[in-house]
Amino acid sequence: MINVGDAGGRTVRLLPAAPEQRALILSSFTNRVGNGLFNTAAALYFTRVVHLSAASVGLGLTIAGLVGLVAGVPAGRLADRRGPRTVMLATLAAQTLTMLAFLAVRGWAAFTAVATLDLLALCANNAARGAVIGRVGGDRPAAFRARLRTWTNLGVVLGTVGAGFAVQIDSPAAYTALVLANAGSYLLCGLLLLRVPNYPPLPEPPRSGPRFAALGDRAFVCFAALHGAMGLQYTVVSLVLPIWIAAHTDAPRWTVAAVSALNAAVCVLLQARLGSRIESPEQGGAAFRRAGLLFLVSCPLMALAADVPGWAAPALLVAAIGLHSLGEIWESSAGFALGFGLAPDHAQGQYQGLLGLGFDLGQAIGPALLTALCLGGGRWGWCVLGLAFAALGTAGPAVAAWGGRTRGLVLGGGVA
Repeated sequence: MINVGDAGGRTVRLLPAAPEQRALILSSFTNRVGNGLFNTAAALYFTRVVHLSAASVGLGLTIAGLVGLVAGVPAGRLADRRGPRTVMLATLAAQTLTMLAFLAVRGWAAFTAVATLDLLALCANNAARGAVIGRVGGDRPAAFRARLRTWTNLGVVLGTVGAGFAVQIDSPAAYTALVLANAGSYLLCGLLLLRVPNYPPLPEPPRSGPRFAALGDRAFVCFAALHGAMGLQYTVVSLVLPIWIAAHTDAPRWTVAAVSALNAAVCVLLQARLGSRIESPEQGGAAFRRAGLLFLVSCPLMALAADVPGWAAPALLVAAIGLHSLGEIWESSAGFALGFGLAPDHAQGQYQGLLGLGFDLGQAIGPALLTALCLGGGRWGWCVLGLAFAALGTAGPAVAAWGGRTRGLVLGGGVA
């Protein structure tokens, strides 16, 4: 087994002993390698091989993303009532077919239609996957999810490195190979998932409320909104910061790759070590607050890189992304602890679907919002963003306490 030590000197297994947990980790890792291969060069495939304009690709993906949002909660409800593995396998089969269908796309309408089906399947898969994680994780789903995220992050990194070779070759055959590899990853992911038990649905208590109870759970809806808004920090790293470095600082261009690699490395190395300590809703609320405070510091540091000489900017950006990456770990760990801890066992699917809906909505509006705020507003925009993250984080403990009261939980598990 692969082991690392946590902050208390204990041993944290990155690949657990339980066979069903190992199977889910390997299945997810395989899937994320394929995603890293395809997503890194998807825009180049559609522009250079399919010959769509960048603007039309962006419009098609926006439409697909917005339509895909509707799938999460209903798919989660279906996973709760028909078994999460069954729904997850069905969505993986659909994603395999949509990847292969991209090879036949020759126009914008077909591209948008296939992309919409792909995003619907992805959102449904994420909801069902959350329910599977809840069952496989046993009594500690949040700790298992932190460990799982270490491997999925590593998978994306390896896939991204592999995609770099295809981008360097820059030929239709190379880009087509990435599409086929991603389709194959969905197929292999499904085959490995067969080693995970086919958990039966949990008994549902007599219904006294709406069919989709998650939508009426105000504490959880509030947290889903906070989680989606805090999730804008991913757009900072993936989109806004690279443009800021290239266009507004004197840092060498290699700094863009360096900060991206550092972000991935910190998350891979420390997610399980730190995230395994965040399990209860109370701990999740404290971690959410801590994430906001770290972003409060990291965002102004990113802005400050525009005001220092080129030789000093990389060091400042490395410090900023290091703090931001720690915030990302606390933020994601809070999402696991509150997302699983506040959801009833029999309805994990629809609750995870609602959490995914909030996150995906934030990712849909994030690029336009943050480019206008940080790139258009400059240094003050970055400072406003940091303050907004801190304000969101401050609400974490209160929402955790609210959720605990409405469920009769005793919140006293200590602060992370």
